[in-house]
Amino acid sequence: MESPELLKKLYEIIDYEFNNVSLIQTALTHSSYANESKENIPFNERLEFLGDSVLGLIISDYLYNYYPDLSEGDLSKIRAAVVSEVSLAQKARELQIGSFLRLGKGEESLGGRDRSSVLADALESLIGAIYLDSSLYAAKTFVLKIMIPAIEAYFEGKGEQDYKTVLQELLQSQSTSEITYQVVKETGPDHDKRFIIEVCHGRKIIGIGEGKNKKQAEQKAAQNALVNLGKSLVFQKRTRK
Repeated sequence: MESPELLKKLYEIIDYEFNNVSLIQTALTHSSYANESKENIPFNERLEFLGDSVLGLIISDYLYNYYPDLSEGDLSKIRAAVVSEVSLAQKARELQIGSFLRLGKGEESLGGRDRSSVLADALESLIGAIYLDSSLYAAKTFVLKIMIPAIEAYFEGKGEQDYKTVLQELLQSQSTSEITYQVVKETGPDHDKRFIIEVCHGRKIIGIGEGKNKKQAEQKAAQNALVNLGKSLVFQKRTRK
């Protein structure tokens, strides 16, 4: 990120130009890069901590003001889904954040530029950096521009796609066993079909779900599997380091 050309490209993508370049440098520096360097280079974990809070406040404020009929429980559930690791990583990929990261050789070799946890942390760090570089208003402008589509997608039911992604990433980080979805039962007339699907990891059934179509049933099965595994990350903020 020392390159002026790269900085210019990033500014165009995020529609914000930093006054303090060191902030954006830190926001995009992973701890692995700092650890492998012989110099005392700051990395983005502190900015991530700040950005997490700023992001939560902005999304909470938006939901509170634009959805006055929702209960506290519903507001909390939606906020957790929108700021989940999967959701943030998806937004980071859309912004091409991975291509601007400074990673250590080890993290680079492990695919860190597309690792969801790395990308989500970097996006939160970027939010924290914008807040420090300018103001809460600037951070809010940036956050709402990229996150309102995620909120709208949630209300349209598209947010449920996160369940299968989270389950896949979780299991593939622990095992090479195949993840499969199988229809075990169909009920109802043609105009009102219901599908029951099991999700299996290897030969073990880990979740079951029901829906009006196969896609919805698969998402419900993945959600159930995450709950059974004690890793329902979509409706709770991910565990911090």
